[in-house]
Amino acid sequence: MGNSKKNMIIAQSGGPSSAINASIAGAIARGMASDKIDKVLGAVNGMQGFLNRQIINISEQMKSSEDFELLIHTPAQALGSSRYKIPKGDEEVFKEIVSILNDYNIGYFFYNGGNDSMDTVNRLADYIETCGLGIRAIGIPKTIDNDLFNTDHTPGFGSAARYVATSIAEVYLDTCVYPVPGLTIVEIMGRNAGWLTAASALARDSGIKAPHLIYLPEATFDPDEFVEEIRLLFEKQTHVLVAVSEGVRLADGSYLADTGAEADMFGHKTLGGVATTLESMIKEKLDIPKLKTRAIQLSTLQRSAAHCASLTDLQESYQCGYRAVEAAINGESDIMITINRLSDVPYLVRYDETKLEFVANKEKVVPSEWIYKNGTDVTEEMMTYLRPLVTGDTTELTQGGMPRFFRFDWDKIILPKDVK
Repeated sequence: MGNSKKNMIIAQSGGPSSAINASIAGAIARGMASDKIDKVLGAVNGMQGFLNRQIINISEQMKSSEDFELLIHTPAQALGSSRYKIPKGDEEVFKEIVSILNDYNIGYFFYNGGNDSMDTVNRLADYIETCGLGIRAIGIPKTIDNDLFNTDHTPGFGSAARYVATSIAEVYLDTCVYPVPGLTIVEIMGRNAGWLTAASALARDSGIKAPHLIYLPEATFDPDEFVEEIRLLFEKQTHVLVAVSEGVRLADGSYLADTGAEADMFGHKTLGGVATTLESMIKEKLDIPKLKTRAIQLSTLQRSAAHCASLTDLQESYQCGYRAVEAAINGESDIMITINRLSDVPYLVRYDETKLEFVANKEKVVPSEWIYKNGTDVTEEMMTYLRPLVTGDTTELTQGGMPRFFRFDWDKIILPKDVK
């Protein structure tokens, strides 16, 4: 008699984070422990890899508790990623997805990603339900941008926020060693949502006064007012540090630093260079003797800095993956796991679920009441929100002073006969 249990498969999508693998570690652990799940499979390079049948047997590659510990502390997608968008209304693609799910005896599908990934799972779950296939499809949240709807915050954000705030503090201390006037402008990720740039304010908890100005995409950026703010600051002090989101906008809604590059298949424009733009603006419009300026772009450093990960973030990320599989086993589908805050002090959360239709392709931006009226700083309410998310120190496994990371063997592609 054949095996009546179904397999589960998990894939990752979108941009990396320091905590994304903690989520799949939780999902894998719950799947391997379930008497309803036979094998835990992984798709290499997201939905694109899934459609190309680049599928590996995770159950065979996770061999010890140390493997799980390494995976939790490994940044970026251990299963690879893609930014593949399923063409809307393309039923042939969905038929192929279902064919692959059936070929590999998959009863549970999990996608670990952000806004666009949740849209993919939502459409797949709807198609599966229409066909009456009984396959569970669930989203596991992640994004350093913290812009997913219906969840207090998003796995990956806390670690990135901690890295940003730490870097701001360290950079400012570096600039202060010189007796000459110094302006440092730090560019932080955030196209439409300024959560990560807002987190730069946590640097002040290190005992410094920087950043002196914080600019988010949610507040209109006025170049003339910016120049005046800088002028006034240098009348009172020698060193100034500015934190700015890559996606700050002018009054007409255009990005201050639009590169002119074509948007990706999700409609996202490539941004970058706002710090350099502002540096040039100050050099042109202000005459401050001996002024030393620096434009710093944190770029990918802020999303894969496992050495600065928040223990709270890793633990919550693990739980989101674990509970996603738990929900699927209990019959849930077309949902995303959410984190609901119960208390700031002591910090307490509850894990819940939300329908994917309430998350897909939506962006949660910083509330206007958490931004000062002149758009140059954030309020104490924002600080209260941020502080618990960056707490807790992690312990990486190291060798010779360097961190050790977990790597799946992507070359061990399996065939349907291997898992039936």
